[in-house]
Amino acid sequence: MISAEILTDALKKAGMRITPQRIAICRLLSQTDSHPTAAMLYDEIRREYPTISLATVYNTLDALVGLGMVNVLGSAGDGKVHFDADISPHVNLACTHCHKIIDLPSVRMSRIESEVSQISNYALQGARILYYGLCPQCQTINNQK
Repeated sequence: MISAEILTDALKKAGMRITPQRIAICRLLSQTDSHPTAAMLYDEIRREYPTISLATVYNTLDALVGLGMVNVLGSAGDGKVHFDADISPHVNLACTHCHKIIDLPSVRMSRIESEVSQISNYALQGARILYYGLCPQCQTINNQK
């Protein structure tokens, strides 16, 4: 997981003003593995900073994504865009019933990233592989019906 300091430093280098609200966004992103949406971040930060705007959250996320510091995962079957501050090579698994997203570390992903970089000569900024399905808990619930 990437640290809040690295995220805020990236914003600063990109010319963004570092406000307490932006620091809070970076802190939450760096401390969670829940793959939050912008609305989830907004609701959490608003408790401490009631004047924060949803636009600030979106603008900060857009900047971090553009800098390659945060990945956009898209929908987990819930029609909402989720974000991931873990930009290390890994697989994401999304449950289409409860909409939980988890990380699955994979040594193979690192090898694939290295291979793609070498073959393409791209300066890779990240990747996202998102599998959809039913998590073990939702499978159990569905089997009990």
